[in-house]
This record gives sequence, C-alpha cells and structure tokens, in this order.
Amino acid sequence: MNGIHCIGVLTSGGDAPGMNAAIRAVVRASKYYGIRVMGVKNGYEGLLHGDIFEMDARYVSDTMHRGGTILRTARCKEFMKNDGVKRGINEARYFGIDALVVIGGDGSFKGAKALHDEGFPTIGIPGTIDNDIPYTEYTIGFDTAINTAKEAVDKIRDTASSHSRCNIIKVMGRNSGNIALNVGIAAGAEAILIPEKEIDFDEDILKSIEQGRDRNKKHFIIIVAEGAKTDVTKLEKQIEEATGIETRTTILGYLQRGGSPTVLDRVRGSEMGCKAVQLLKEGISGRVVGVKNNEIYDMDINEALAMDAKPRNDLIELLEILSI
Repeated sequence: MNGIHCIGVLTSGGDAPGMNAAIRAVVRASKYYGIRVMGVKNGYEGLLHGDIFEMDARYVSDTMHRGGTILRTARCKEFMKNDGVKRGINEARYFGIDALVVIGGDGSFKGAKALHDEGFPTIGIPGTIDNDIPYTEYTIGFDTAINTAKEAVDKIRDTASSHSRCNIIKVMGRNSGNIALNVGIAAGAEAILIPEKEIDFDEDILKSIEQGRDRNKKHFIIIVAEGAKTDVTKLEKQIEEATGIETRTTILGYLQRGGSPTVLDRVRGSEMGCKAVQLLKEGISGRVVGVKNNEIYDMDINEALAMDAKPRNDLIELLEILSI
C-alpha cells in the first residue's frame, strides 16, 4: 500500500444524485495530493472490459449540479463469478491503477470487499437513494430523493383537495421504509405503509381517514413503500368501498432517482470523496466511509457488510403520535 500513485473511481448499482459530487471530490482531492485519477465507466462491467480513461480537474468541472453519474453505472454479475475479480484487478493494473474508490450500495461494496480480499486496495462510499446501508446514518442521494418525492406529493395533494379525493402514493426504497417514512411525515400522510411495520386496514388506515373526515378534511394521503407487502390496486378499491371516497394511485418510480442534488447531497458527497482519497493516501484499505453522529468516519468493510438493517423506530413512534 506504500506509494499510491493512481486511484481509480467507479459508480456501481443504482444511480443517485450527489454521486457526481463524490466523483469530483475524488478527482480534485487526488490532484491536491499529487495522485493521478482514472475514471472507470459503467461500474464493474467497465473495469472488466477496460473502459477506463484518465480524469483531470477540468473533466469534473460543472458537474456538481448534475444528477445521475457522469461515469455511468451498470450491474455486473459477471464480476463476481469465476475469475471476474482477478480479471478486474489485472485490467486495473494494466492502466496503472493502484487502488479503487467504489461509490454505490451494499452490492457494490461486496465487489469492493472481493477486490480487497485479493490484495487490491479499495474504499467504499455509500451512494443510494434508499438510505438502507446499516453502518451509516446517511447515504448519498437520499436527501434529494425524499425532497423530490415530497414535492410530488405536495402537487398531488392540490388535486386531491380540489376533488376531495384520497391519493395512494407509492415511493421507492427497495426493502427499506426510510423514504416512505420521511416523505409521509413531511407530507402529513394519514397512513404510511412500510416493510418494517405491518398495519391493519380497518384499525390504522380506515380509522385515520375517518378521523380526518370528521375534522372536515378535504384530502387524504396514503404513502406506500416499495417493499411493503401491499397491493395498491386492491388498497384503492378497499378505501373506496369502505369510505365512498374517490381514490387514485400514483407510482412515483424513477422520478425519485433523478434531478439536481440538494446542498446536503453535494456536501456529503464531497466530504466522503475527499475522505476516501485521504484513507488511501495513508495506506488504509478495506474500509467504507459513512456518517455517524453527523460526522464523516470510516469502518471496516467486513463489519459494515455484516450489520443488519434496523428500522427507524423513532420515526415510526413519531408517526403513531402524529397520526391521531
């Protein structure tokens, strides 16, 4: 690990707003410390096929405000099969890369761990809108995603109020309810359905709608997380039949993954990118960068991957208090 002369950087898995801020920080911090930087396009797939080029400070100029990833991304099952990891290392070394910064989710980190286990230095940076990586309080892209979803819900509420409707809004999050919880609380939703907590239709959803109607409320919002075991089409019919309120469903989908990143995502991405370079410069590998107690820190990648995700019980309790 002594003498890192060239760092590679790639983005893997789903794209997230703020990834470009992290890429920019890796490039500029590396230049600050006199280290060359190589960009790897299309994640591990690009690493396997030598889709690699040299990056300079000018290449990452005017990228902070852009969503997605300028390096593009892909999912690559081939990398984790047979001799994929060794092939990736050989390609990296062919281009003179001494270490790699991987920006992505837990699947991307498994690839980084495999490289580290084979003796190739890696640092992971959490980039996913789902905010579902247990070792860190925050992942790049989460703040932009919840603000995008919140703005969409606010617009849908305008129509719901005009027509006295109930609107079911499905948000992303994979197996995590973090997006749904935050957006639902921010939007004043009548009910939030998340995979971490099952709720009863009659006792929770119907009761909340009826209480709102008793207060002469003109609109009703139900937020459903992607991973919740809820058929939104069935739920829509249940609400209409039980209440007589016209009900419509909106699936926000990939709308939440795009857009210009918020200040928080730009700053966090910049902090994490710089930290990754500093760790490699100090001869440290096999770590992941994250946020703990609102500060940037790093953790052993094996420990990070072994951690189980925990539900936000504080937000679930807050939801129960506010949904009276």
